[in-house]
Amino acid sequence: MTDNQRVQAKTVAASKTVMSRTMLPSDANPYGNVHGGEIMKLIDACAGAAATRHARSRVVTAFIDELSFLAPVYVGDLVTAKASVNHVGKTSMEVGVRVEAENLLTGKAVHVSSAHLVFVAIDESGRPVPLPPLVAETDEERGRMRAAERRREARLARQRAT
Repeated sequence: MTDNQRVQAKTVAASKTVMSRTMLPSDANPYGNVHGGEIMKLIDACAGAAATRHARSRVVTAFIDELSFLAPVYVGDLVTAKASVNHVGKTSMEVGVRVEAENLLTGKAVHVSSAHLVFVAIDESGRPVPLPPLVAETDEERGRMRAAERRREARLARQRAT
């Protein structure tokens, strides 16, 4: 890929990714509650796919910010993660993920988790590469971009303080 192709702006919509999987007994403790690590793994996979769609290069997870668990997940639930890029810097980007669990027997769905992850785009040698700029087309996307910029500033301030 040439530098010109890499830096052509892309929309938030171009990065949107959805992944679903049914939770199995091997994903849970003996009481039927799904391990948080299984949800984290789905979050990272879905966010990584969204980041790769934006970068069209290799990406690595650099930071997980604001991961929270809001409701339990049980064996048999269909868990769906939805991710899209919120903000892009020179070589890193923030991806937001929302996770819901649906009881397939009742149809009831609950918001299970939300997270913000930072990915860095890398080349075959593991060196950071430039990212295409992000175009926010809706008011919601612009709001998520502003919130991501505030989180980025807070992360950088914490790094400077250590």
